[in-house]
Amino acid sequence: MSKLAFLCVIIMSLISGCKDMQAKSVPAPSKTCSGKDSQFSIEFFKTNNQGKKSTKGINHVIIFNPKSDLLDFKVNVGLSHKLYAKDNRGKFRKDYVPKQFRTIVTEENSQLNGQKPLVAINADYIGTDDQPQGLNISRGVEYSGAFKNKRSSFGISGGQPKDRQATIQTGRRKNAILNYNLVGGNGRFYRDGMFKDICQDLGELACKSATNRSMAAITDKGYVILLVNDVKANSDIEFAQLNQELLPNMFDNVLEGIALNNCLGKIKEGILFDGGASPGLYYQNKIYVENPGPIGSVFLIYKK
Repeated sequence: MSKLAFLCVIIMSLISGCKDMQAKSVPAPSKTCSGKDSQFSIEFFKTNNQGKKSTKGINHVIIFNPKSDLLDFKVNVGLSHKLYAKDNRGKFRKDYVPKQFRTIVTEENSQLNGQKPLVAINADYIGTDDQPQGLNISRGVEYSGAFKNKRSSFGISGGQPKDRQATIQTGRRKNAILNYNLVGGNGRFYRDGMFKDICQDLGELACKSATNRSMAAITDKGYVILLVNDVKANSDIEFAQLNQELLPNMFDNVLEGIALNNCLGKIKEGILFDGGASPGLYYQNKIYVENPGPIGSVFLIYKK
């Protein structure tokens, strides 16, 4: 073998070795990054306040793709009769009664075509008259309150799954198909991608004292994040700093962490649901968070 040929062999061996070292030093892309999975529909997990998955996290999180043909949606409110029932004049009955999370989630009105929900999260506020306060629409039928045109609401449009959109807006949407499943809320802390600390808007009690949180966010890729922070679960001193109650100036940290870690895009819109004594989260026949207050509405997800 000539000196030149021998030199070439050595150089090629070095290059190959460097490539092997580089391949070993760079971690492979996560195979569980939901937003990169074309078949992704829904996932449940817990996180700390940085949005990192943790079995000891007190943020109970649901992420889902509204366009998935494996999912369907509905809204339920507290009624003394069947949802969509009509009176003798053909008008929808709206005889409201106060109901707690467990009752409103497990009753017949929360079923869709005889099927129990996969997911339920508390949503709208309830007034002293036992009526929901915001804009609530269940599969096209409205069950709303006095603030329906003043407060923002979260919803999933009707139409074919591939055309569904998640929205957070004030009042009814101009496009009628967007007003199919909506739930009232209050405290909009993301608007067109811009985050706002809404502590002052909420007031002292809701900002710093009644810190059980329930919220929804939409990313620029169209994915949805539902989150319920349960401060009662924070019993591990080691994780206390990353598991403390969520104050309004921390909403962006946890949501952006969830979006980044799961390849969901950037947070575009965010809204609070009723907090304090109201937050509740149900997933796959289990109630993970439950509080004693009556609620105005629940947002429901079904697995086809």
